[in-house]
Amino acid sequence: MHYELKGEEKVKKFNLLFLGIIFLVFLTACSGEETSTSEEESKPDDKAVENVKLVLNWFPKAQHGGVYAAQEDGTFEEHGLNVTIEPGGPQVSSVQMIASGSAEFGLAHADQLVIAKNQGIDLVAVAAAMQGSPQVFMFHKGHGIKDFTDLNGRKVYVQPGITYWDFLKSKYDLSKVEELAYNGQHTNFVNEKDSVTQAFATSEPFFLEKEGIETETKLIADAGYDPYNVVLFVTKEYLEKNEETVQNFVTSFVEGWNSYKTSSESINKVIQNDNPDIALDALAFETESQEEFVYGKDASEHGVGYMTEERWTTLIQQLHDLDLLEKPFEANEIFTTKYLPEK
Repeated sequence: MHYELKGEEKVKKFNLLFLGIIFLVFLTACSGEETSTSEEESKPDDKAVENVKLVLNWFPKAQHGGVYAAQEDGTFEEHGLNVTIEPGGPQVSSVQMIASGSAEFGLAHADQLVIAKNQGIDLVAVAAAMQGSPQVFMFHKGHGIKDFTDLNGRKVYVQPGITYWDFLKSKYDLSKVEELAYNGQHTNFVNEKDSVTQAFATSEPFFLEKEGIETETKLIADAGYDPYNVVLFVTKEYLEKNEETVQNFVTSFVEGWNSYKTSSESINKVIQNDNPDIALDALAFETESQEEFVYGKDASEHGVGYMTEERWTTLIQQLHDLDLLEKPFEANEIFTTKYLPEK
């Protein structure tokens, strides 16, 4: 009995020792997990997200497809940006908002940026969504014009003071044109077969066709006035202080447009959600009719967003000749392709 008791004690001691070792291993493992979790939680974000705002040049449309694609696809987020998209409109000036610091990025047309510089607002264009202007004169089918001088003897509905009309009047003798103020409506134009009205190739022809009215158009660019449209810009001061942010935004902007080319159908639904006043079939027409402006011309060789010094220099000189600039300036003062990705 004496030796058996000792054997039992040994077994108990061994069991206690074994349990103790297991317990220690368990504690060590738990401690390791807590340390690892703690270290992971304490690590700073590898890529901080920056909040920025983009002001559109108009209400959301297909001309902003690349922006919405970059937002919807998470491209902005991938490049460290949380972008708020603010619609434009007749009462919203993207130039003034960016100049005042109310937003970091804006969209406008190239001639607007040049005129702003003349007013002492230093802006820099960093990408152009459209390689040219889709602005046109629209006329009834079969009542077209071959040359701009054919406008003589006709009623022309055009916005007073619009830059391209001043350019046309300086280049051609249009003294016999009956110039009437364009008010955004086409009632008079519809009832007057020989009349002509300003329009966008990407918009008005579609809506009139739905009303059973066949039209034709002539691009204003045929006269030689062809500023970049839907241009992404920032202030010179912001660019100098935030080059990395600008680089990330431009990269996202271009990637978004490349994505929109194949995803427009789904992205247009997102655009319509932000602008319920425009129908999906109208967005589809705009998408198709703007394709050459976005992906064609110089963009077909150099990629979306591309701009040239020659085009900007020509525009600056044209606006100076129209007395809209006090003096011309170097094109590289108002645009850069530095942040555009290589194709």
